[in-house]
Amino acid sequence: MEIDSYTKQKPNVELARRSKILVWIVSALVLGLVAAMRPLRPWFLSLLEKPDGLELSFLPPFHAILNAFAAFGLVMAVRAIKKRQVFLHRKWIFFALGCSSLFLVSYVCYHLTTFETPFGGQGWISKLYYFVLISHIVLAALSFPFILLTFVYGFTNHFVEHRKLARIVYPVWLYVAVTGPVVYLMLRPYY
Repeated sequence: MEIDSYTKQKPNVELARRSKILVWIVSALVLGLVAAMRPLRPWFLSLLEKPDGLELSFLPPFHAILNAFAAFGLVMAVRAIKKRQVFLHRKWIFFALGCSSLFLVSYVCYHLTTFETPFGGQGWISKLYYFVLISHIVLAALSFPFILLTFVYGFTNHFVEHRKLARIVYPVWLYVAVTGPVVYLMLRPYY
C-alpha cells in the first residue's frame, strides 16, 4: 500500500534539524516584515515611483482567490491522506503552500505600496468584521511557523510529529484561508 512505503522510510534527522532552524529564521523575518509594513510604507513609497496608470486594485480579489485556493488545497490534502494517498496528499499540500506563499509575497507588496481601505460598516456588522479580521491576522501570524514545521516533519519523514502538529495546525490554517476571502468580501464595498 502507498502509505506503507512512506511510513517505512527513515526520518532524516539532520535535514529536519537544519530545516527547523531555517523555519524559525524565516518566520522571524516574515513576521517582522509584516509587522513593519505600516511604519515602512512612507519610506518605501518615497523610494518607489509608481508608474503612471499602474493600478493595484486587482490585488485584493487576487488575494482572496489565493486564500480560497489554499483552503481548497488543504481540504483536498486531508481527503487524500484519509484515503491513505500520500503522494496526492503531498501534491495538495505543495499546492496550498504555493498559494499561501504567493499570497504572502503579493500581500506584502500591495500593503507596502497602498494604504489600507477603512471598513465603513456600522453596528453589529462592524463588530463582526473586526472580530473576523483580528482573529484572521492573529491566527495567521501564530500559525505561520507551525505550518512550516508541520511541512518539515512530513517532508523529513517524522510522521508521528507531523500528525500531532497537523491535527492542530490544519484547522487553524483552514480558518485563516477561509476568513481571508470573507474579510475581502466584507471590505469590498469600501474599496
